[in-house]
Amino acid sequence: MGGAMGPALRLDDVELSVGQFMHLGDAARARTLDDEVRADEPTVITTDARAHSADAVVSARAVNLKRARGFYASRIKPAVDRMVAPVIGLVVLPLCVGIALVVRVTMGRGVFFKQLRVGKDGQPFEVVKFRTMHQDRRSRQIEIDIADRRRTHKHPNDPRHTRVGRFLRQTSLDELPQLLNVMRGEMSLIGPRPELVELVDKYPDWQHARHAVRPGMTGLWQISARGEKSMQECVDIDLDYVEQVSLWLDLRAAIATPVAALGKRRGA
Repeated sequence: MGGAMGPALRLDDVELSVGQFMHLGDAARARTLDDEVRADEPTVITTDARAHSADAVVSARAVNLKRARGFYASRIKPAVDRMVAPVIGLVVLPLCVGIALVVRVTMGRGVFFKQLRVGKDGQPFEVVKFRTMHQDRRSRQIEIDIADRRRTHKHPNDPRHTRVGRFLRQTSLDELPQLLNVMRGEMSLIGPRPELVELVDKYPDWQHARHAVRPGMTGLWQISARGEKSMQECVDIDLDYVEQVSLWLDLRAAIATPVAALGKRRGA
């Protein structure tokens, strides 16, 4: 990548429209790598991998965990999740019942899909979604590039998904049952996406800093990338969230999520 990197992007210092905010991931990848970190603030020294064409630029990065361990992230944010998630659950309950019936009729038994994911501080938990794949999905496997899962694992023409399932993923409606995970304290409404255990086992040390906060139903990379970016780029966006987590940032992500989900973006 030619030229010097631009100044660090700090959401507290700028005003962004919803449209601009949805491209935050692209701006975040242009941030500087030499942020000054106060000696008394908790940090994790990581390696920041960014993919450019066929090559990857790997350089040092200091992940500031002050906000991730601050009063908002540790106290206020969980309280907001516990209060807001049940309200959202009641509002979308009729929709969830309708989706469950459609899944049952079109895909047969097994309305929900459960899978082990990695949460805050590396603790595993079982994430809940509406099922989107055929019963015989194991015989319809596509080749998954572990090093670039964010791009290949969310292929828009994945043969394992039914037509209904593809629609649910494209609109993120398959993730509505994750409100149960939020109510149980395993997830947050906003945060990094929970990743598969087998993929986290392959993480280099620098990627584990994204587990400093609870994973979210939606977050920065979902609304800025929607499956179009590599895993390395998405983890980098997640680290930006870890550093900048705040009520204002969560509100921005919540507002932008419906726009991203209903927009013409690939993935789910």
